[in-house]
Order: sequence, then structure tokens, then C-alpha cells
Amino acid sequence: MSEILVLYYSRHGNVAEMANHIARGVESVEACAARIRTVPPVSAVSESLQSDIPESGPPYVSHDDLKECKGLAMGSPTRFGNMAAALKYFLDGSSDLWVSGTLIGKPASVFTSTSSLHGGQESTLISMMLPLLHHGMIILGLPYSESNLLTTKSGGTPYGSSHVAGTNSDLAITEEEKQLCFSQGKRLAETAIKLAG
Repeated sequence: MSEILVLYYSRHGNVAEMANHIARGVESVEACAARIRTVPPVSAVSESLQSDIPESGPPYVSHDDLKECKGLAMGSPTRFGNMAAALKYFLDGSSDLWVSGTLIGKPASVFTSTSSLHGGQESTLISMMLPLLHHGMIILGLPYSESNLLTTKSGGTPYGSSHVAGTNSDLAITEEEKQLCFSQGKRLAETAIKLAG
């Protein structure tokens, strides 16, 4: 069984829901399973305030999750056109994986949610790609053969799945956005199987 890590940070539940749709796409591929993980929020003070185990939802990610995965889908809400600090903090601590080359050659894709249509979706997706490129991962986008990219009036980019959540983060994920997430997960899993030979 090839496991694909679906790693995300979510404040209002939209990125978490996207992660679940991506996981469904992963698991639609024979011999693939999704391993869903999250990261704790970053504290404004210097000491750790979070338990090692979240009160609810998926477990927090560890370096072992990255070592063991055959591919990675990574998601974050947008923070001023960039990934959220909590996800960046985790990635900043992954130098041991970089030194050992653990992630070289593994496929990866990214996804995001913003409050507005022009709220920095593409720059956030690119910001998440940069550390993955430094790790030597193979970045996958969404090809325009995905017809929802051409018809969506909400989220969706060739850089990765996206969602427009609204200023109160209360807009439901549209059918096009769900399908793009599913397709992204499926494409990632299929690519991981091909690369594994």
C-alpha cells in the first residue's frame, strides 16, 4: 500500500475539508491510502503551549510521516499571499530531511483557501512549492484537461486546488472545487505509483 501524506493547516475548516476531498481522490487509486496530518498553531510566546496530541481531528505531523510517504499534498489558508506561519514553522524545522535527501524524487502538490477570489491564491500556492523544490520534490499542478478549471467561478488554479471561502470563511466548497481537489489527489497518487515503478 502506497501512502500519500495529506498535510494541512486550517483555521476555519475549509482547508481541512479540501484535504478530505484530496484524500478521497488519493484513495480512488488502487493500492493507495491517504495519511491525513495537520500542524499545531504557532504561539506568540516562546514556550510551547500545545499538547503533542490534538484534542480532535487528525494527529500532528512528524518527520516520520514525510519519510514514509510516497507523495505529499500540502495545504494552507492564505496569509497575505503566503502560507500560514504554522505550516512554515514545521517546514523550517525539516532541515534533517533536506540533508538526508529523504524527499528527493517524491511527487508533491499544494492547495489553499482564501477569503476573496483575488486574495493571493496563486502566490500562496507558489510559496508552498518553494521549500518542496528545495527538498527535491516533483511538483504537480492541475492540467487544463480538468475542465472545471475552465468553468469555475470560484476557486481552482493550474498551480493546485483552491477555494474561495468568503470574508467570514463561511462559503461552502463548490462542486467544481470539490472535483478539482479529488482530481488533484488522484493525479498525485497515480504519479506516485508510476514513480515507484
